[in-house]
Amino acid sequence: MDKSQKICCTVESCKYNNNDGLCSLNEITVTPIKDCNTKHADESMCSSYKYEKNIG
Repeated sequence: MDKSQKICCTVESCKYNNNDGLCSLNEITVTPIKDCNTKHADESMCSSYKYEKNIG
């Protein structure tokens, strides 16, 4: 992986979203939602998400 790779994020409630549309973590974990035998866009999610209580 290129060390200059960026992780874009539009989830405003995540504490790792730096409000410039980028994730501030050095790495993320992506987890299947269920058994992943399909090829639909909603079969995975970012498991690194943490709720930020002080948004807005």
